[in-house]
This record gives sequence, structure tokens and C-alpha cells, in this order.
Amino acid sequence: MPRIPLLIDTDPGVDDALALLMAFDAPDHEVVGLSIAAGNVGLAHTVPNALKLCEVAGRADVPVFAGCAAPLLHAAPDAAYVHGQDGFGDTGYAPAARAAAQEHAALAILRLSHEHAGRLLLVALGPLTNLALALKLDPTLPQRVARLVVMGGSVSAHGNITPAAEFNVYFDPEAAHLVFEAFPRFDLADWDATLAHGLPHAQVEAWLAAGSARGRFYEDISRQTRAWSADRRGDRWFAADALAMAWALAPEDARETAERPVEVCLERGPGRGATVVDWNRQTGRPDAARILVGYDQTAFEDRVRRALAG
Repeated sequence: MPRIPLLIDTDPGVDDALALLMAFDAPDHEVVGLSIAAGNVGLAHTVPNALKLCEVAGRADVPVFAGCAAPLLHAAPDAAYVHGQDGFGDTGYAPAARAAAQEHAALAILRLSHEHAGRLLLVALGPLTNLALALKLDPTLPQRVARLVVMGGSVSAHGNITPAAEFNVYFDPEAAHLVFEAFPRFDLADWDATLAHGLPHAQVEAWLAAGSARGRFYEDISRQTRAWSADRRGDRWFAADALAMAWALAPEDARETAERPVEVCLERGPGRGATVVDWNRQTGRPDAARILVGYDQTAFEDRVRRALAG
């Protein structure tokens, strides 16, 4: 059976890095490109981080496309306090030998959507700026994407960057609004699902001690983030992008989903960036979002462990 073409829009980021290792480890999927945005840290770091991770994983064949360096309209804070100033734990790693492709990420998204029309799995792990720009250039993009999986939002409005908003959506709410409005169907792995599927710190440390090259590299770049998480969030580490990637790669392991309309709050103030779910279907809007509620925890942990073992 032909492998599923997989395009990942991402802002590496420690949790993005784990998701990418999972994608590289999936034999039934072909990673056709990484389109890179600013988010966890600036584009000057997220692009080199993507290139380095490809190198460590032995995947120099995967093209990396630099995209948008800022949100569409308004400046936003990054998450360097979690991921390190360079997004990879400030380990001072040696840069990758190759450079990013010349093509802009938004143009690469459109081109690859034509090359793999009707089959493309598009997974968005960061702010949705690149996808929004691609949609402005070509509003027919959703017609060619077989499935869009987004890590973003908080369906209970219990945010992780503001009281109401999750980081990826808050970083560029206008972009998230454009994407959510354009795609008639998309899968949403939000922060609430992340909190329901934490990884025990002791288990993660055991997986990282297995001795693979990618495991050693990941242990280094994730050490600061895992320490921050243990101090702030207890005995489980919450890897949002990894959960979204697990669902993308193995949708059959979802145990519960809910289909509802979702809107993004764009107003200035405490609600900006919140993802408002019409749980009672009061607005008459279509159920565009399939929201992940429950995922097979054992299958999720097994996929993470295998990816780190390399």
C-alpha cells in the first residue's frame, strides 16, 4: 500500500521535536516536508532546529521550508521561558550541515497540496500563520487536503498562556480564525486533551536512557523543559504536539471524539485567542471540528518510546 504523504507545519520547540521524531518513525507515512513558522521561539531558531533534528534523525532527505517570522497582524510573546532561548534547551548544539530550501513555506504547502492532492495529511503543530497565508494565496487549498490535524486551542477555555487561551492559537488568533473558517472539516487536539494524556516523568527518563543517538539528543534539548514541567505541573509531562501526532498517525487509536463548531475570539482583552466551542449547537454553524477527547494511552506511550529509541 502506498505510504501516506505527510506535511508538517511546525515551530520547533521541544514538544514539536518529539512529534517530528514520531513522524520519522512511522513506516506507513512519508514526510514530504516541514514548513516552519515562528512560535515557541523566533524563526531564526525554529528553522535551524528543524534542520538539526532532521540531521540527528538521519532524515536529511526531508525538505525544510522557512515561513512566516511573525503573526499576521499583532506581535505575540514566545515560549522561550519553557523551551529555552533557542527553543532546544540552550544546549549550544552544532548547526546542521545543510540550509533550508529557498521556497517559502506557504508556497511549499500549496505546491505539495497539488502534488499529493486528495491524499495529503497536513499536521499543524504551531501557530497557523503559514497555513493562513497559503489560504489567502489559494482559497482552494482545503479541497486538496485529505485531513488536517491541528494542535491548538483549549475547548474548556482553561488556557496555558492566558487564563482563556492556548499558546498556538493565542500567538496568531487571526490566522487560526482564517484556517478554522476555511476548512469544512479538521481534527483538533487541544490543551485539554493534552492534560488528559500526560507522560510520567520517570517513564520518559527511562526511555531517554535507552542510548540511541536521537534519544541522547532529545534528552539534552528537553532537560530544561522537563524540569520546568516537573516543578510547575507535577509528576506528568504534557507533550501536546506528540499527542496530536499520535492521533494523526494512528486515528484508529482515538477512544472518544466530539464534533462541534469552534470559533476563535479575536477581540482585545482577556478572551483574545480563546477557542469557543458551541457545545450545545446553539449557533447553527457546522460541526467543522472533530475534537479529541480520549486517546489510547498505552498506544500513545508506545509510539513515543519507539520514536526515542530510533
